[in-house]
Amino acid sequence: MGKKIERSLKGEKNQSAVSQDDEDPNKTPEPYSCTGNFQADFTELCRRNSMTSIPLVVHRARPPTQAAPESSKPEKGKDKGKSAVPEPEPEPEVDPEGENAEPPPKTYVVKDKFEFFRPSVQVEMENYDKPETVTEIYIRGWKIDDVMMNTLKQCWSVMEKLHTINLWNTGLTKDTVSIMASTLPSIVNLRTLILDGNVVKDENWHELITDESPVQNLSLRHCGMTDTGAKAIGEALGTVKRANTKLVSLNLAGNQISDQGVIDIANGLRMNRTLMSLSLASNQVGDKGASKLGEVLSRFPLSHEEVVERRKQKSSMGSPDRNKSPPPSRRADSKDRPGSVRSSSQHDKTDKSKQKQSAKTKKDAGKGGKEPPKEEEKHDKSKGKKDDKAAAKKDKGGSTTGRSSGASLVADTKNAAKGKTKGKDKGKPSQAEPEEMGDSSFINPLTDEADFIDGQLWVSGNRLLINLNLSRNQIGEQGMAAILKAMQYQTTLSLGSKSGGTGLMRICVFKNKISSDHDIVRKINDIMLPKDPFYKPPPQTPEAESTT
Repeated sequence: MGKKIERSLKGEKNQSAVSQDDEDPNKTPEPYSCTGNFQADFTELCRRNSMTSIPLVVHRARPPTQAAPESSKPEKGKDKGKSAVPEPEPEPEVDPEGENAEPPPKTYVVKDKFEFFRPSVQVEMENYDKPETVTEIYIRGWKIDDVMMNTLKQCWSVMEKLHTINLWNTGLTKDTVSIMASTLPSIVNLRTLILDGNVVKDENWHELITDESPVQNLSLRHCGMTDTGAKAIGEALGTVKRANTKLVSLNLAGNQISDQGVIDIANGLRMNRTLMSLSLASNQVGDKGASKLGEVLSRFPLSHEEVVERRKQKSSMGSPDRNKSPPPSRRADSKDRPGSVRSSSQHDKTDKSKQKQSAKTKKDAGKGGKEPPKEEEKHDKSKGKKDDKAAAKKDKGGSTTGRSSGASLVADTKNAAKGKTKGKDKGKPSQAEPEEMGDSSFINPLTDEADFIDGQLWVSGNRLLINLNLSRNQIGEQGMAAILKAMQYQTTLSLGSKSGGTGLMRICVFKNKISSDHDIVRKINDIMLPKDPFYKPPPQTPEAESTT
């Protein structure tokens, strides 16, 4: 009996131990909070995700620097009495066994043949003694799946110094691009994002340049992008109602973008006034795409939707009270009323305001027992006259129901020009300030001065783009002529509008259908060469200096 009891007790102990072991795996581990140390956070998160092989975090490889040769000059204070002639070095003895052989040079590093292809994360640090100062991350040649991207997302969101992410040929997909796009707003100091060599079939690259994204330099070279992705990027750059205000440089070289995709990108540049560098090299751009770019860079007519938006912007900038919606009763009555009735209602409104002001002054005078001074009365009278004049001007400008569309457009442009001159003469800020718009940093180019030509409003084009690369495409003579016309227009255009800008300062058009010796290409180079900031004029010869 005693043995049976001992066996039963042992069995219960074993069962309790097995139950505890079974309960341990079922326990959910506590969530890991990243500390900003990329190497420690990345390794711990990979271990918690049960990864069999964890990529190493190493410093970015750099070419080793060769040690400077020792100087043969004798040190000061030593060997003063000896001659400066160096003694001949003894010839090295030949050792057949190779014991005294020379060591290998220090210009390269020997590694195992498979170590080079092992997945790793290369980092650049601001201070190598402080692991939390990682500034750049490079991942090359191994696939990043959803689990790895989520791991990187948790690490990146707490890295304060990170400003560059470079993922080359990492097999990104639609989901991984979306995960990356969702974490970009949390990386406050991120400025450069390079995703070259990642072919994504869904082409959802536009998610990387939203309004919340801090990316300023985006490179998507050799990503297999077609006109579908280019259209989405063009809409992300700018539409009639909004435009991107963060992206400064965009590199789309080595893709499959044709004329339609370039037209969509050019439509985005109509309203965008932030992008300064655009590369479309090694694509399939033809004459239609080049002509559209030339039109956007010189000047272009406004569409019906853009004209409507222009009137809204002008009205909101001219009178802030117009943004306020009228009461429901007035709104219902205004549908059946002509323009003259509306103007009379505005006069009634001003008369009522005058009566209220006079009543207030009388009450104040009655309380104090004294009449208001004469100077204040004069000031109130002059102010009332100014209010009457302003109301009359508003009535004239507000009743647009009997005018043709062309006359109204001309009147809008004239009123905008008058407002600018009055603001300058009085020394006060003009009413056409961009602060009344939704985003203070965005200056809508629709509010620029416009010319009424052949029933259309023409505004000046994009002059903030200073670098354009169209090399290695299929542009012919027609497209080059449009680009030349745009360059000539930019050189002669006055910089008086609000958008400002210097126009293109550098353009590359070599290796297209048209040869580099063509007259059009020569004219383009002659115009653009002095504008290039890296251009250095040839030094003048003495003969030329004497003649000058």
